[in-house]
Amino acid sequence: MPRYTVHVRGEWLAVPCLNSTNTVRWLGKEAVRRYMKNKPDNGGFASVEEVNFYIRRCKGLGLLDLDDTVEDALEDNEFVEVVIEGDIMSPDFIPSQPEGVHLYSKYREPEQYISLDGNSLTTEDLVNLGKGLYKIKLTPEAEAKVKQSREVIERIVKEQTVVYGITTGFGKFARTVIPNSKLMELQVNLVRSHSAGVGKPLSPERSRMLLALRINVLAKGYSGISLETLQQVIEAFNASCLPYIPEKGTVGASGDLAPLSHLALGLIGEGKMWSPKSGWADAKYVLEAHGLRPITLKPKEGLALINGTQMITSLGCEAVERASAIARQADIIAALTLEVLKGTTRAFDTDIHAVRPHQGQVEVAFRFRSLLDSDHHPSEIAESHRFCDRVQDAYTMRCCPQMVFAERAETISGGNFHGEYPAKALDYLAIGVHELAAISERRIERLCNPSLSELPAFLVTEGGLNSGFMIAHCTAAALVSENKALCHPSSVDSLSTSAATEDHVSMGGWAARKALRVIEHVEQVLAIELLAACQGIEFLRPLRTTTPLEKVYDLVRSVVRPWMKDRFMAPDIEAAHRLLVEQKASVWEVAKPYIEKYRREHIPESRPISPTAFSLGLLEVNTGVGRDHRHQDEL
Repeated sequence: MPRYTVHVRGEWLAVPCLNSTNTVRWLGKEAVRRYMKNKPDNGGFASVEEVNFYIRRCKGLGLLDLDDTVEDALEDNEFVEVVIEGDIMSPDFIPSQPEGVHLYSKYREPEQYISLDGNSLTTEDLVNLGKGLYKIKLTPEAEAKVKQSREVIERIVKEQTVVYGITTGFGKFARTVIPNSKLMELQVNLVRSHSAGVGKPLSPERSRMLLALRINVLAKGYSGISLETLQQVIEAFNASCLPYIPEKGTVGASGDLAPLSHLALGLIGEGKMWSPKSGWADAKYVLEAHGLRPITLKPKEGLALINGTQMITSLGCEAVERASAIARQADIIAALTLEVLKGTTRAFDTDIHAVRPHQGQVEVAFRFRSLLDSDHHPSEIAESHRFCDRVQDAYTMRCCPQMVFAERAETISGGNFHGEYPAKALDYLAIGVHELAAISERRIERLCNPSLSELPAFLVTEGGLNSGFMIAHCTAAALVSENKALCHPSSVDSLSTSAATEDHVSMGGWAARKALRVIEHVEQVLAIELLAACQGIEFLRPLRTTTPLEKVYDLVRSVVRPWMKDRFMAPDIEAAHRLLVEQKASVWEVAKPYIEKYRREHIPESRPISPTAFSLGLLEVNTGVGRDHRHQDEL
């Protein structure tokens, strides 16, 4: 018998359909009837017949024809929403779909798996899990460790040993012993009481990352969770059943307690949950629609699910991956700007970098040479000013900053859940990657300023009538200025919480969220520079630049046409931004073959940095990059 889950004015109702020839209109009326039955005042209606409404799918928000049969219009267990005519939604109402969820409208359940053992997951793997490209399964070794760990907990419970969080309360209540009859209730109460976050929910992508990372930690076999419960968590992940996780509320001390509690709350069938099939609904309905049962927490399992830094770390992994990608592409954009401004590469000779042998600096210099070396990629633009009388370029041209992310049967209460380490690393990451935007903004100024670029003011003809890139540069400056405030370290702040039990906290959740905001701003500033540099090329035609940079120009022009007169610029900036963040058609993917070919031909001139070297940690700035032709540069 088909059944549908219907949302009416904030309530979810299960409506069985005995006759598949019933219409969508019948489904709406039956849902309203059940809604009125549950209300003392009939929900303010005299009868079902006076209620005017329309019905839409929760997934995709598509409107349904009321005269269609439910058999033709809907799938079994589908989620729909009855919108009553005249209703005004509260601004606090949870939308049927979270921000960015249009990206999931074409969601396809993955067929491939990643095996987790708790030790081998990479940042790239985690980001791909967030994108829904893989399902999860445990290695046999991980399963064995989880079983062994759970046996210890079962023994503690059986022997009624007093152990924190298993047979006692939490935090200030650590000395309160809980009777065995209430140990399961203790864990449920923990999850419910700690689900106190606020703000918008994490996107499906970030929720998947957080859930995957928590599964990975539990797979280590040190938390005491049962294999049965862990498998239920994995099943929820594989079905993309994602709890409502507010982005605010963690101080990163005893882990990310609030967000992870919201994660656990959905898994036990309470609170809200989202899936590509259902949109937002009560968690128990979403789980049931996917053939899953809510988790029944055993002793210690609530604590096992919520005690960790997975929000900080999962957002941090996204930040690392995005920072690495934009840092690579910043070199390509800077090289293109160097061409447009007719800059020198002499100052970036190989020998200069051997004197200051910072690995990141050497790699960036190598990339510039691979893109600009006239012996490999003749440039008519370069030839046009080889014998000019300029001696050297401004710092923004010859100093391009770059980052290098260079068994006992007992329980022990420790502090590995504290978020100080990732919080500090993410603060450093934000500070470092910000420099990419700070120096890019100065190059945009040089491109737009005719006294510095020898190009038309603001890169447009008929200046005055047209304003060109005037305000695009202002946008870049505003983003850089905002980043300066966001780069204030959150990890230097601490507020005592939990009645001074957690008397030093990391504020790592904010460190992670603002690092991602800084990175997004950097991407947007570099997108503006990319547009400006390509616009500068228009005023140097018919001269051509090097082959790889022409390929970059062609990529940009495939989505943004030249700026002949003023037009709506925001869509162009967004299109260029997508070229920097999309994996398959990015600026990096266009230029990478030329960089690698140059590398093969110049080994051992420059030793590459492995992708894993771009991890949290070392910051190197003021690196120089270049090649040996162009106007003479004196050091």
